[in-house]
Amino acid sequence: MTNIQQHIQRIDNICAQAPVIPVLKLDNAEQAIGVCTALVRGGLKVLEITLRNDYGLQAIKQISEALPDAIVGAGTVTTPEQYEACIDAGADFIVSPGATPKLLAHGAQASIPLLPGVASVSEAMAGMELGYERFKLFPAVVVGGTDLLKAFYGPLANLKFCPTGGIKPSNVGQFLELPNVMCVGGTWMTPNGLLATGDWSAIENLAREASQLKGTPTE
Repeated sequence: MTNIQQHIQRIDNICAQAPVIPVLKLDNAEQAIGVCTALVRGGLKVLEITLRNDYGLQAIKQISEALPDAIVGAGTVTTPEQYEACIDAGADFIVSPGATPKLLAHGAQASIPLLPGVASVSEAMAGMELGYERFKLFPAVVVGGTDLLKAFYGPLANLKFCPTGGIKPSNVGQFLELPNVMCVGGTWMTPNGLLATGDWSAIENLAREASQLKGTPTE
């Protein structure tokens, strides 16, 4: 089995853990431990901690050490240098908003898997040339949402996606219903108001609801 085939298997195992991967921008250690503990207790043990601020890398390290049951992904990774820094911090997998040839090549030989972001058939095919079969669709709703994924399924039925961007309780079931959707990425379990007040029990309840989600038929 090649490295990229092992990565596909690993991504499949990660995405099978829960229907939703929380996408997190964390600001400090107290918040990080509180919110991630609540999410894991609620049944969402796969977490995507983004590098959207200077604390992101440190948050990955702290959560990896504090919550051994969590599967910690590093999000918003755009360069091989960030990729390696996230590995050093303890990340279990990498998520990118897009996919350059350089990043795809690095991910194909790296020690942990990459879930590369795509928004078109051509971008997905560029990943396929290197053996990728699992992708993040981003920004999912903006680029076509469920209609785009249905269109992808005809010519690219072997590919599976984690749509992220614009996913919310009102449309999540329509995404999860699709045969080429493994899971979705979302932020609605961690609204800013609850983060600001540190209401971890409310976040745990939202996580528990999200962990039970299933697909609903699209029109």
